[in-house]
Amino acid sequence: MLALLTAAVMVTALTAFLLGPAVVARLRARRRRRVEASPHAFDPGRERRAEQRARQLLRSCVNDFEWAMYRDLGFIRVEGRRLPDAPGGDEGPAPYAYLIYPHKPIVAYVPESGRLLSEYCVSFPDLTGGRTRLPASDDVLAKWMALTSDEARVIGRANMHLVGRQHDPGHVRRDIWRLSEWERLGAADLGARAA
Repeated sequence: MLALLTAAVMVTALTAFLLGPAVVARLRARRRRRVEASPHAFDPGRERRAEQRARQLLRSCVNDFEWAMYRDLGFIRVEGRRLPDAPGGDEGPAPYAYLIYPHKPIVAYVPESGRLLSEYCVSFPDLTGGRTRLPASDDVLAKWMALTSDEARVIGRANMHLVGRQHDPGHVRRDIWRLSEWERLGAADLGARAA
């Protein structure tokens, strides 16, 4: 009985040793075919091309100043609405502004003082079924379009939090400083930089 058990273990071990790589290779090939056949498989090339198309679309929708801001700094500032009963009416700087980051909440702040007001969490999912989220530039464009067309509705529907929930306040303050330096150092000469 012991000899029979030993022989069975040896045959099983020898079979596993000889057929193991072939079985593993067949399982890997089956998995690879399944992934390649899936329309939702992650493809870095497709993602890069989608981002390039999204950047072209963003550039065609925003003005040269906002495009240069996004290209150089990675975010766009949108001024808040001016209060009609404020001195100067529609002239002068807006009392607050927003910073739009890709795949992050919109940040509201006071441009004159740099005081951070709040974060507004909004999302624009990719409804085509391929990805779980839009390319970065499409996300920025969706937020920009929503804020510039119907600010009150976007802010009214967004989840509002104090800055610090998803954004590092120090990072946002540095971005506000970077924006002011960017404007000071010649963002006005967009003709030379609009490449």
